[in-house]
Amino acid sequence: MNWLNLALACAALLLALALRPWRALDAAGPPWPWLAWWAALPLLWGADRYAAMPIVQPLSGAALLVLLAGWPLAMPALALTALITMMMGGLDAAEALQRFVWLGVAPATLAVIGGAAVRRWLPQQLFIYILGRGFFVTMLAAAGAGAVSLGLTGAPVGSDPADLLMARWLSASGEAFLTGMLVAIFVAFRPHWLATYSDRLYLRPLG
Repeated sequence: MNWLNLALACAALLLALALRPWRALDAAGPPWPWLAWWAALPLLWGADRYAAMPIVQPLSGAALLVLLAGWPLAMPALALTALITMMMGGLDAAEALQRFVWLGVAPATLAVIGGAAVRRWLPQQLFIYILGRGFFVTMLAAAGAGAVSLGLTGAPVGSDPADLLMARWLSASGEAFLTGMLVAIFVAFRPHWLATYSDRLYLRPLG
């Protein structure tokens, strides 16, 4: 499993760097909203360690970071999140790598794939972007990554896999609600904060 995590992490980082994510930044640096969200991620990723309760399911937050910053820029940022979480939560390197892949790389990548599917097969309308990419894609990406991770690693000793799977689904639903709400607010008041949003694409009349 550690070799799989290492391979996925290296592949994601190498691909992200090959896409030269710094081109998306202007001279002023990253927009503060996604910097603020990124700064909050170590608190979300280490929630189970800080609470000393394995049943607590950490929120990913990766889907919103992708919506704000784009996938290539999100990958190195999520790698730093894993390092900070390792120091704050007392994780070993293997556990930090596990979280980088299954709380960062996997849901972020699934969110990109889901977003591409929404853009390809659904009408390019404002509510489709908010509900489709902001809510449903986030929920499916977080739940899917959590389910695959649980299937590969198994449940911690003393925990019921079915209970953990339900907890991850509920966690994904909560994250989707939060992401969808923030995306709706950003689209209404600060659409330029969303790297994946464009008025030209989504502000079209119905019909």
